[in-house]
Amino acid sequence: MRMEGEEIHVTEEEASGGSQPHIVRYVLAASLLLAVIAMSAIWITGAAFG
Repeated sequence: MRMEGEEIHVTEEEASGGSQPHIVRYVLAASLLLAVIAMSAIWITGAAFG
C-alpha cells in the first residue's frame, strides 16, 4: 500500500485480502467436460436402445 497525496493505492492482492488461485477455471472446464460426456452417453444409449 502506498500513499499518493490523499489517495491510498493498494495492489489487487491487498484489496482482495489474499492471493487468487485460478483453480476455478479448471473446475469449470472439468465440469463442462463431464456434463458433455454424460449428456452424450445418455443420447447415444437412448438412440441405440430406444
